Amino acid sequence: MKKLINSPDEVLADALVGVAAAHPSLTVNTSDRYIIRASGPTAGKVGLVSGGGSGHEPLHGGFVGYGMLDAACPGEVFTSPVPDQILAATRAVDGGAGVLHIVKNYTGDVLNFQMAGDLAADDGMRVEGVVVNDDVAVENSTWTAGRRGTGATVFVEKIVGAAAELGADLAAAAALGREVNDRSRSFGVALTPCTVPASGKPGFELGEDEIELGVGIHGEPGRARGRLVSAREIVGVALDAIHADMPLSGDVLVMVNGLGGTPLLELYVVYAAVAEWLAGHGVWITRNLVGNYITSLEMAGCTITVCRLTPQLTYLWDAPVETPALRWGR
Repeated sequence: MKKLINSPDEVLADALVGVAAAHPSLTVNTSDRYIIRASGPTAGKVGLVSGGGSGHEPLHGGFVGYGMLDAACPGEVFTSPVPDQILAATRAVDGGAGVLHIVKNYTGDVLNFQMAGDLAADDGMRVEGVVVNDDVAVENSTWTAGRRGTGATVFVEKIVGAAAELGADLAAAAALGREVNDRSRSFGVALTPCTVPASGKPGFELGEDEIELGVGIHGEPGRARGRLVSAREIVGVALDAIHADMPLSGDVLVMVNGLGGTPLLELYVVYAAVAEWLAGHGVWITRNLVGNYITSLEMAGCTITVCRLTPQLTYLWDAPVETPALRWGR
């Protein structure tokens, strides 16, 4: 194992110190392990809290800031944050209008956020939850009952974050998050495995000419293991699966997301194939992201996420955002 770390047991602690040093717009609580805006809670605004295992950076800490999250709770690598941690972050961003938890559909995340929400309610706080489950590859997988939450998490955080800045109340923010999730689908492909620092070895094995179709962001198995083919063919498999599950039409938002070990050059090759496939099916990309937004340590591969846009969703996507990993319009 070759990694730029000091000790496998201290990766998260050391990374949080680095986040604090690199981003003065954020406040990092290294004891309770959460990241919030340095400005603190905004009175009268719904607070947005998300989180999950580390190793997926910039998700979630990189999306804390104006127009997106108010707080992020990083667990250990590929491990859910704990309820006390989530509760502390929820308290820290409650501006009096309630707090929305945005949760990827992994069993530990769902249970721990639900427990934290119950504890917050006992303290008199109003908390709602939105579960993201956009992955079409498999119905149930390791650590998951139902579909996994992947790329649509970024869409939910950005669009609901914009609405919260504009004054949406807690019920409206939750309904909007569920709408974005319902209108989004993802499919992932892995070319190589990744290595969790604590284990010191790859999480699975792939032959030199093999790929995992429908892989999860923790390396969970997908639909099939196949031979390496062209980017155009891989994109066809992914978009065929998405289109079969949610017929695509009209204007869409597309994210071609690298899993941590894929050169940007290759992500643009994939994006070209995505644009070609969608145009051939009468679908128009009006907004896009290409880059690393939800990674899986150093895994080579990508996820493709498509959201069917409405004028309102487009307006909220275009609204200003200022976070370490996503910024425009201010």
